[in-house]
Amino acid sequence: MALIQCQFYSEVLNLSTSMTVILPQQTNSQIGMQNKKAGDKHQTLYLLHGLSDDDTIWTRRTSIERYVAPLGLAVVMPQMHHSFYADMKYGNRYWTFLTEELPAVARSFFPLSDAREDNFVAGLSMGGYGAFKWALSRPEQFSAAASLSGAVDIVSRVSAGDRDRVFQLVFGDEDISGTEHDLFKLIEKSQQAEQKPMLYQCCGTEDFLYEDNVRFKEAGEKTAYELTTQFETGEHEWGYWDRKIQDVLNWLPLKK
Repeated sequence: MALIQCQFYSEVLNLSTSMTVILPQQTNSQIGMQNKKAGDKHQTLYLLHGLSDDDTIWTRRTSIERYVAPLGLAVVMPQMHHSFYADMKYGNRYWTFLTEELPAVARSFFPLSDAREDNFVAGLSMGGYGAFKWALSRPEQFSAAASLSGAVDIVSRVSAGDRDRVFQLVFGDEDISGTEHDLFKLIEKSQQAEQKPMLYQCCGTEDFLYEDNVRFKEAGEKTAYELTTQFETGEHEWGYWDRKIQDVLNWLPLKK
């Protein structure tokens, strides 16, 4: 595998930013590793970070590089700061950057497939919310999306004033219920789309976001989406996410 720390300029953000990228490499003699390259254009997982982290965190806290090595899967991990994957009210246009500029820039640098069936998105906590928001808003871009301990009920979190300074910067005083930020509205509305990504949702039963995830599961089961849910013992911590990202990779509809 190739691990690349990529610094580049974003026209949307009007600043230099970064992404961490894992690329498949076919090897036969590397001790302790089974590396695979599946084709000229790589299947790609966009892997999103949580509120307190950055684009390097998945490689620092999990063995994601080792897990994807035998799969022939590229991983793109962008820097998204405290954006909640939105065009911020008082900040930058991270949603436009994520959904429009990032895939185009990444594909200009690296041999990544643009086919829907080859593209997936996942994330944890704030990134789990971002993964579902991206896939439900742009179902033509992804065949599967996964949320690990996701902040899936963002409306309730904003209403409760959780981290109110962050939410004020992202949403201002806007009532986001029923808007493009509301996953419950998105999953209900987007079920009419011709193409619907498979969805995977997990959360630990001791996680402070567990009840939010239960509510989203119940809402998702009322739609036409194929939703796989796993709730089991676990907290909001990296040991849990290191285990569950392996389940996500096993669940993805990858080409063999």
